[in-house]
Order: sequence, then C-alpha cells, then structure tokens
Amino acid sequence: MIGIFRNRLREGAAGYPATAERMEALVSKLPGFLGIKTFRAEDGERVSLFAFESLAALEAWRDHPEHRIAQRRGREEFYAEYTLEICQPLRTARFVAVD
Repeated sequence: MIGIFRNRLREGAAGYPATAERMEALVSKLPGFLGIKTFRAEDGERVSLFAFESLAALEAWRDHPEHRIAQRRGREEFYAEYTLEICQPLRTARFVAVD
C-alpha cells in the first residue's frame, strides 16, 4: 500500500519537528513498514510518500496509540491543511543501471 500525505504547516507549529522525528522512529520499527520520503515545495507544501507491505500493516500504524495522539495534535496544533490518499499500485516496474 502506498500513501500520499500532502500538507501545509501552521505558523508557529514549534512542536512539529520533534513529533515528526518521533513518529518516523516509531513507524520504522513496525512490521510491514517499507519506507517514507518527504519533500517540500517552494510554496511551503510538503508531500510525504510512504509504503507498507499490506493494508493490515498500514491500519496497524494508523491505529497505533502514540500515532493517534500525534494525529490529534496534527489537526489541533500543526497542520493548516492536509490531504491523505491511500493507493494500491496497479503495476510496478523498476530499472537499475549496471555500470
């Protein structure tokens, strides 16, 4: 399962960096977590792409008690707006150049 999390932070979201770091450390230890990459555009929009082996693994993360607290804080303190999309790849192709 692939997730796309687009967001913009509120002004003064001072607790966000420590919370995000803690969440990344926590999720990285969960079974079925494959990885996350976060990008920031010049206009302030942030996009995180993340992957889990299965919907069950993703739901375990969604429902993790400490993550639930961070989700609530995100809505109340950190994010001005966000969109979360969960996707299932239809096809995967990979190329790696051999030098």
